Amino acid sequence: MIVYHFGGKDELIRELVAEVVARGVAYMEPRIEAEPTGAGKLRAYIESNLAFMRENRNHMVAIVEIVLNARAADGSRLYDFAVQDEGVAALQGLLAHFQGTGEFRAGFDPHVMAMAIRAAINAVPAQLARDPALDVGHHARELADLFHLATRPGEPRRGPAASQQPRRSE
Repeated sequence: MIVYHFGGKDELIRELVAEVVARGVAYMEPRIEAEPTGAGKLRAYIESNLAFMRENRNHMVAIVEIVLNARAADGSRLYDFAVQDEGVAALQGLLAHFQGTGEFRAGFDPHVMAMAIRAAINAVPAQLARDPALDVGHHARELADLFHLATRPGEPRRGPAASQQPRRSE
C-alpha cells in the first residue's frame, strides 16, 4: 500500500524529509514573525529550531539516519541539500537586513554567519541520537546567546584585518 501511494521507497523517504521540514517551518515562522527586533528574530529562529527538535526528538533522530544513509539505486544520496541551502539563504537575508538597519554589527559576512548558525543547529539532531538526556533547551539558550554576542553592534571585530589597520599612537 505504501509503495502504491508513494511510487517506491525513495519517494517515501523524500516525502518524509519534506514533511518534517514543512512542519518545522510551520512551527518556527509564527515565533520568528512575532518578534519585532532583529535580535529577537534571531533568538526565536535558533530557539524555535531547537524547541521543534526537542518536541520531535524521535523524528529528528530518524531524519539524521535517513539523510546520512539513504541512497538511490545508483548509489547517490536521496536527500537533496537544496533545502538546507535555502535555509542558509533565508537566514543570510535576515542577517543582512538587520545589518542594514544598524541593529546588527556591520563587520560580519552574513553568509558565513548564516552557515555557522545552521551548522550549530544542524549538529543537535546527531547529539540527540547519541545522548537521550541532552538538555536541548540549554543548548538553545547558549546558541542564541552566542550568536547574539556575535551579531550585536559594538566594537569592531579584532583579527588579521583589524591588525592590518594603522594604529593611532596616543
